[in-house]
Amino acid sequence: MKTAIVIPTYNEAENIEKLLLEILELNLPLEIIVVDDNSPDGTGEIVRKLADEKGNIHLLSRCGKRREGRARIDGYIYALEERAEVIIEMDADFSHKTEYIPVFLSKIQNNDIIIGSRCISGGVETGRSMGRIFLSKLANLYIRRVYGIKNIFDCTSGYRCFKKEVFDKIKIEKLKAAGPAVIPEILFRAKNMDLKIGEFPIIYENRKKGSSKFTLKKIAESLVLPLFLRLEDYVETFTQIA
Repeated sequence: MKTAIVIPTYNEAENIEKLLLEILELNLPLEIIVVDDNSPDGTGEIVRKLADEKGNIHLLSRCGKRREGRARIDGYIYALEERAEVIIEMDADFSHKTEYIPVFLSKIQNNDIIIGSRCISGGVETGRSMGRIFLSKLANLYIRRVYGIKNIFDCTSGYRCFKKEVFDKIKIEKLKAAGPAVIPEILFRAKNMDLKIGEFPIIYENRKKGSSKFTLKKIAESLVLPLFLRLEDYVETFTQIA
């Protein structure tokens, strides 16, 4: 299966070259798509140079308003246009270990979506404050309750693998989140389509270089959008019954 790895970036010049080279060292038939939101620190230039040297690295440069969710979606679309059959998404800050990529490729054979999970036995977060870990767990619990997701335990993990059919079924063009809320939104829509979703435990390490993109605005969107989508789902179901 042709596999693409989608990596959204903004100001990751300290991490991106090392990460890309580490992925290449896996010696797997992968296409790597870096979706850069016009980083002022030169991230795009680093990727462009590597793309010129390596045939399987692609740079998708986005201009205008920086939004992580839209960057992810544009990356999925680019991968699908390149005829990817499997899409892995990961962060650029080394919080997601490249050694898990072969695990994703093995487990996706019998699933539609695979999640690298911090919230099942064997999964942990390291390098974060207790307050940040508590906030992450609380947000995950909130999203699971609002969306009615019972059998998936890490709904906010950004380290995931999809079969291409997932994006056809959930109608990628209808995704509403512009920020990180797109991560659980996809799971909510996949759940409604009865797609098969699995998890395996990962060790999540907090970034060592670069700055976090965590903001109050992103928190607000992540809290409000699930309520909006759940209400929309109720209205649609009621309309169909009526």
